[in-house]
Amino acid sequence: MSKSAISKLSRLGLVKVIVNRMRAIGKSSDAPAKPLLDYTPNRLAAELHPKCQELVVKSIREFSPDMKSIVLAPAKEGGKAAWFSAGQYLSVMAEIDGKPFKRPYSIASSPADTLKGEYMITVKRVGGGIVSQHILDHWTVGTPVLASAPLGDFSYEPLRDASTVIGIAGGSGITPFRSLAKAIYEGDEKCSLVLLYGSRTLKDAVFSDEIAAWAAENDKIKLVNVLSDETAEGCESGFITAELIKKYAPEGDYSIFLCGPQAMYNFADKEIEKLGIRRKFVRHELFGEYFHPEKNADYKGDIDATYTITVRMNGEEYKVPCKADTTLLRAMEAAGLNPPSDCRSGRCGWCHSQLLSGDVYVPESVDGRRMADKIYGYIHPCCSFPLGDVAIDVPVMPKD
Repeated sequence: MSKSAISKLSRLGLVKVIVNRMRAIGKSSDAPAKPLLDYTPNRLAAELHPKCQELVVKSIREFSPDMKSIVLAPAKEGGKAAWFSAGQYLSVMAEIDGKPFKRPYSIASSPADTLKGEYMITVKRVGGGIVSQHILDHWTVGTPVLASAPLGDFSYEPLRDASTVIGIAGGSGITPFRSLAKAIYEGDEKCSLVLLYGSRTLKDAVFSDEIAAWAAENDKIKLVNVLSDETAEGCESGFITAELIKKYAPEGDYSIFLCGPQAMYNFADKEIEKLGIRRKFVRHELFGEYFHPEKNADYKGDIDATYTITVRMNGEEYKVPCKADTTLLRAMEAAGLNPPSDCRSGRCGWCHSQLLSGDVYVPESVDGRRMADKIYGYIHPCCSFPLGDVAIDVPVMPKD
């Protein structure tokens, strides 16, 4: 068959398709289209991934004036709390002295608790932490709270993780593990959890009683309290070392999840290296903004200096002072600019910005950029520290 004949048949086939489509369109209803949320997939997507959740403080459990658990519920009667995976967090918004701030807080409740319309977060006072201090000192029952949908990837994934998770928690880093333990207890997660919980004293080990009670009824959960400042029956003493991990780890592969302060990571990471575990089995929940750059050997800046950030955002240009030990994100927030952020640990990419001029220091342990970002000059302001005057272009914030 000649090329011209094939071309003609192709054109005839296309014409036939067009004719059939026009006939189908002609037979369709001329009624107005339904609202998008009338379609089940769109409605489910909006419920699972809302742009913003309007919540209210339902109850508060005080461990001390410096640490509280706060239960949040939908502000509207009959409202739903978006479902999440154990280990995820909420990015909570707070207005302080007329300036908007956002901070991520791991969800301590279980996914099943969302069916009751509840999230629980635990807030610990942080030195210099403007948001944690505001929450602990000012939030009461009935306080309205705006929060993101559940976010983050510090979750068990059977296609990636081993069937047993060794959890290493320190301080308020227990919160995502409480969520995971409760989810295992309730049958929503199929992995096993061996939780090594580092605290100064047993009194400091919040949620221990609850997790121990779940462990007593479910052999997939094991809690080991590790105390640095006292000895107690049934507890390990000292710190979470490679030897201690091996003592409680199963034969074969296992995953290690870590959540706690940077000092714990600095110590635990060196111990984990001794175990020779494949990198994919070790996961951190990181909070880069609390990293102190001068404690890293490769930091060459003047930690006592103050620089100027030129910020281009929303079609405007701003000059913002920034101390060398402060992230660009925190400096912009202090100036009331409301820059985009969620995880604040260099992982989610929501604050992804272009470095127009100047140099910044990004700690390797919290540098979640792709190679292309490094080549073409993009940074995450949440974990970038100025090494001099810098200029950045920040993505435009959505109007809604």
